[in-house]
Amino acid sequence: MAELVVAIESLCYGGAGFGRAEGKACFVPFTAPGDLARIRVVKEKSSFLEGELVELLEPSPLRIAPDCPVFTECGGCQWQFLPYPEQLTQKGTIFTDTLARIGKVPRDKVMPVAASPDDYGYRSRVQVKVTVRAGRVQLGFFRTGSHDVVDFGAGCPLAQPPLNRMAAEFRALLPTLPQLEWIHQVDLSVGDSGEGIAIVHSRGGGDALVERLARARAELPSVAGAFVSVGRKGELEKAFGIEALSYHVPADIAPDSRELELRFGKGGFSQVNYRQNLELIRTACAWAGLTGKERVLDLYCGNGNLSLPLALNAAQVLGIEGYAPSIADAVANAEANGIENANFQVSDAAQAVRRLVKRKERFDLVVLDPPRGGAEAAAELAGLAPQKIIYVSCDPATLARDLASLCGNGYQVTRSKPVDMFPQTYHLESVTELVRI
Repeated sequence: MAELVVAIESLCYGGAGFGRAEGKACFVPFTAPGDLARIRVVKEKSSFLEGELVELLEPSPLRIAPDCPVFTECGGCQWQFLPYPEQLTQKGTIFTDTLARIGKVPRDKVMPVAASPDDYGYRSRVQVKVTVRAGRVQLGFFRTGSHDVVDFGAGCPLAQPPLNRMAAEFRALLPTLPQLEWIHQVDLSVGDSGEGIAIVHSRGGGDALVERLARARAELPSVAGAFVSVGRKGELEKAFGIEALSYHVPADIAPDSRELELRFGKGGFSQVNYRQNLELIRTACAWAGLTGKERVLDLYCGNGNLSLPLALNAAQVLGIEGYAPSIADAVANAEANGIENANFQVSDAAQAVRRLVKRKERFDLVVLDPPRGGAEAAAELAGLAPQKIIYVSCDPATLARDLASLCGNGYQVTRSKPVDMFPQTYHLESVTELVRI
């Protein structure tokens, strides 16, 4: 393919650098604003080019040395070559532009990005890929755009230290496990107490693997609970130890609040950055402005991460979640924390909204935290007549789409706060408030 010289002007959602070449927009991964780069064109369309970096002719003055020795090979990070303040600047610009362009959100409604207290060592969960190459076990993550495992050596610098200790223990243990060639992934999670759970994913040999892991407990001192999953949707078989992790929500998260301890079971969802998760909860509680009289609906509620802190200042909370084990966690969390005004249901969120609208149910506040694809029934939330909607999102583009839909159905965006849950990457969480016009 052709080689071109491109001056990189900015960064884009997805992580690539943006410039112009031959009158077209040009996107090049692992380039920084201010780079003059020689690139090789790998894809050409009528309006844009995609390229790969061949040579930095003039490196950007912004560039710093990445912390990870396999950065650019591993597909996990995109921006380790940028100082953290510059990453925040770029994320803020991308987020604001996306909401303005797709959602027609006025730029002055977007607040500065809430920085992560830790820009490394923040992740509480990782999915470690496993393969065997030349007779040696490789642990790491997939190379960008492939299923080739890049070994991360001593560990991932984004992961909390207990996760890297767990990975090192599995590196030593894996060669002794039965049917090693069938093991393709180990999920590692840690609670804010430092306890860890591991889930070994294998294409077969479940019983033998469970038995061997049970006997290997002493070889995994950092692992408090171990499980095996066989097949694509295999049930988790316990080898040993604990079945859930937990994290604390401090009493000062909102006025008239109290400390909560929230659990999530093995394989369940939790935010990967505990300290920034508290920023999400704190913002949602502050913007909710509850007085104790309100009825609240929490869609995609998970283990009650937002529902239960909100319930402390609401009259009633209804949480909806499609993943039954998370609802079991939410119910257990309500009981363990003495919260009696929160109820939870297993249901598809869109179907639940339609049922509630059909029954002419009304809520003062709707909170939603959908997956990356956004909220299927966003426009239909207006049928519940909430005075306020608080939308937590992990994808600016689908958020902007849903905000446009809500604003076309009687709501307006009053403020939006991007929250950097994922330093060194282009990913971004956010909280957006809408009020009924």
